[in-house]
Amino acid sequence: MRSSYKKEDVIFLLKDITGLVEPKPAIERERLIQSGCHYCEMLPMEYIPSKAYMEAYQEALIHFAKPVALSVGRLSDQIVEEKGKQVVLVSLARAGTPIGILLKHYIRKKYGFSVPHYSISIIRGRGIDHNAMQYLLNKHRAEELVFVDGWTGKGAILTELQKEIAAYKGVSSRLAVIADPANITDLCGTYQDILIPSSCLNSTISGLVSRTFLRDDLIGKDDFHGAAYYEELSEVDLSYAYLDAIEAEFQMDNGKREPRPREQGIDEVRQIARKYQIADINLIKPGIGETTRVLLRRIPWKILLAKEAKEDASLMHILRLAEEKGVPVETVPLRRYKACGLIQTMADT
Repeated sequence: MRSSYKKEDVIFLLKDITGLVEPKPAIERERLIQSGCHYCEMLPMEYIPSKAYMEAYQEALIHFAKPVALSVGRLSDQIVEEKGKQVVLVSLARAGTPIGILLKHYIRKKYGFSVPHYSISIIRGRGIDHNAMQYLLNKHRAEELVFVDGWTGKGAILTELQKEIAAYKGVSSRLAVIADPANITDLCGTYQDILIPSSCLNSTISGLVSRTFLRDDLIGKDDFHGAAYYEELSEVDLSYAYLDAIEAEFQMDNGKREPRPREQGIDEVRQIARKYQIADINLIKPGIGETTRVLLRRIPWKILLAKEAKEDASLMHILRLAEEKGVPVETVPLRRYKACGLIQTMADT
């Protein structure tokens, strides 16, 4: 699988389907998803950011490179403390991919050794790529694998991971993330809902790789899950500029770990579902990262922002996108999250 990342930074265990799938606009894709078609059977059209939005992204990177770097350091320390040198990073493409590279670089810088890093596909409702898992287990010991993602929303991917990994003896289904506002893993850099700037963009901050794809006519039983490479976006590729900005803020002393909160994010999501009479919990996307994805890839109904965070610099890109797309924004009391995206029910359009 091609990408704009160096091969020594990540090995994608994905089938290259570049040029084989016509991307669909958000409105058509949303209707198909809500009528029963699985999101993994389509590719979304890549959002081309406006100048104003890119200014918001650059501002976010300036403000939040340091807290992200701190969380990368804390998470790396946890992984090395538990695993020593026997670590194989397995990032979940594509949001987990830049995080896996940052962890790999931090471990090398602080601890002086290099760890393998692969990126594989897992899809809600369809499972993990079992061919990729078999490839990994043919090369590495089961107990060495550490799954990596960017952040947690409701916890759907962790639930999928736990279900799928039960079939692999010795493989841990624990998920390492930079930010865990859902409070579902003990392997995280922070439990706060922080802005991870890579959530602000799509392929141009993820090695020019699409989100992963799975459809029987293109992915055979012995194939890895698929993805496309967007070579045409090379001139606006920020993948390494992003990594460099975070790595410039790496520290060797990351302080004490945060105490774990008591409340889980899913409790707040259920309250939102009741308040807004949303029957399908999949239409609720909590957290800064997931809210950003709703605005970039889905058809938003409205955006909820935490009252106490409405002037927070980490939400400026969300406000910019919501304004561009004409999406209403409400300020509400939120406890675990700073933002939440609600997806439009297409039956109402």
